[in-house]
Amino acid sequence: MRHISLLFLTLLLFSCGQSGRNLPQGESEGSDSLRYASGFCIERYPDYTLVDVVDPWNREKLLQRYVLVNREKALPAALPQGTIIRTPVRNVVVYTSVHAAIIDQLGETDKIVGVCEPQYMDTPAIQEGLKSGRIADLGESTAPNVEKIMDIGTELIIASPFQNSGYGQAEKIGVPILEAADYMETLPLGRAEWIRFFALLFDKPEVAKTIFSETETNYLALKELVSGVEYKPTVFSERKYGSFWYVSGGDSYTAHFFKDAGADYIFKDLPGGGSIPMSFETVLDEAIHADFWLLKYNLAHEMSYKDLRAEYTPYENFDAFKNRTIFGCNTSIVPYYEEFPLHPDYLLKDLIKIFHPSLLPDYELRYYRPMIEK
Repeated sequence: MRHISLLFLTLLLFSCGQSGRNLPQGESEGSDSLRYASGFCIERYPDYTLVDVVDPWNREKLLQRYVLVNREKALPAALPQGTIIRTPVRNVVVYTSVHAAIIDQLGETDKIVGVCEPQYMDTPAIQEGLKSGRIADLGESTAPNVEKIMDIGTELIIASPFQNSGYGQAEKIGVPILEAADYMETLPLGRAEWIRFFALLFDKPEVAKTIFSETETNYLALKELVSGVEYKPTVFSERKYGSFWYVSGGDSYTAHFFKDAGADYIFKDLPGGGSIPMSFETVLDEAIHADFWLLKYNLAHEMSYKDLRAEYTPYENFDAFKNRTIFGCNTSIVPYYEEFPLHPDYLLKDLIKIFHPSLLPDYELRYYRPMIEK
């Protein structure tokens, strides 16, 4: 159920994070306290748990409400409006490698019965399941094989929502779709905290608590390590795509990472947390003298300065190109997307090593590498 009445939505937004207001089936047993995530909230009741996901493009609206009910109990006669999910979930279809990796971290990979775009699934247990035939290849996430989704007994689809975009035929087959908007969180620990939502699907809240607590402790310790640095090198990221360079805003995930790593993000004054399309000339004008340039790519080989120049010759005008201070992350050979959403401390450690190498003298980079000559 994607549509919720305006009246119910108003009540929801007013009560989210407070004791249940105007909701049936007894008094609220309380809200789960979230420290960093702003995209969802959890409210517990005697016979069910509510998880409300906020629309990341309009935070005054609700994207979806989920009503989690234990599958061993009879469905309560009166439930609030929303998408019902019986837990623990047994047969899950996952559209992205990020969410497959999170389920793997929870020790529930055996519940995944189908995935989209398996060529991007680097989690070993997923690849093993695909090879053995236990996990079905459902094709592209934009147009999955819905007949196969039904044939394999899918109970839940986990997908990433996009603005003004639905899920096509998958919305019409009666299988609940969990709209996992974790990638829209602006704080690195906020995205990691979504594991608490995913854990509810498998009745593993304590496992999630342990994983997140360790991640939080490590991340905050690393952040403290650079808190006293006086020199903060300037940095910008990624590269031109088509006609535009999509630049992350000053309240974005990327900007927070750079700040926490003790760097001065060139575009920190750009408003918002999303990406802003800019011309190459504008980016060059702003970032030409930046100390570092970080970028990601997906290639069968390491990208070199020669490759970058061949891709677009004007790249050579950046000081970071001239001074050989470009660092690249080849996502085809390192599990970047599978790891950092749940373990932002891993990525933060890489960034600190790049910007302030003396603070981590014995650490070897996990994701990024200095760009090679050729």
